[in-house]
Amino acid sequence: MAQFRLQGSKMLAVDMTGDAVKAKNGAMVAYDGEMTFKKRTGGGEGLRGMVTRRLTGEQMEVMEVKGRGTCYFADRASEINLVELRGEKLYVEASNLLCTDAALRTGTTFTGLRGASQGNGLFTTSVEGTGQAAILSDGTAIVLRVTPQMPLQVDPGAYIAHTGNLKQHFQSGVNFRTFIGEGSGEAFQIRFEGDGLVYVQPSERNTIGGDV
Repeated sequence: MAQFRLQGSKMLAVDMTGDAVKAKNGAMVAYDGEMTFKKRTGGGEGLRGMVTRRLTGEQMEVMEVKGRGTCYFADRASEINLVELRGEKLYVEASNLLCTDAALRTGTTFTGLRGASQGNGLFTTSVEGTGQAAILSDGTAIVLRVTPQMPLQVDPGAYIAHTGNLKQHFQSGVNFRTFIGEGSGEAFQIRFEGDGLVYVQPSERNTIGGDV
């Protein structure tokens, strides 16, 4: 299995001994050894993936990298966060997914109002299985625990990804900007309930957020 490690906080090094990884198209910045590169399309593998892409319009482009040596990945000097999966599923915005072990299954999952609130459609990328994934954040991300006793409210522009048995609710009427007088229109938050982890970045992407 390929070995993921960080070189600083903005560069991912992947050591491969005949293994393969799937990475964001164009994210490779250097490599040593013998590598092959094959362009693929996101949304999942096989016929189901093709149908999903047609239904969702999801056009995430990825490449498969295979070989022996070390390959380095980065994307616009974004911070990189490693996620270790042991049979569970990671839900992540497609633009925040940098690289996954080839053994991990990727697909597209309906996410309802959370997706719509960000202006990214109603679907998000899912990664499932055993292996490592690398996700991107604008600034150093924090990982927040959600428990049945302690739900979590998140600004949709700061959300990156989540794992675990979590339910999401669209909560209208207030967001963080409302408190400081910068909100307009109908504001909202995402409320997570259940048991799991939520990855949050210290920066807000441009979204419909707060101005629905």
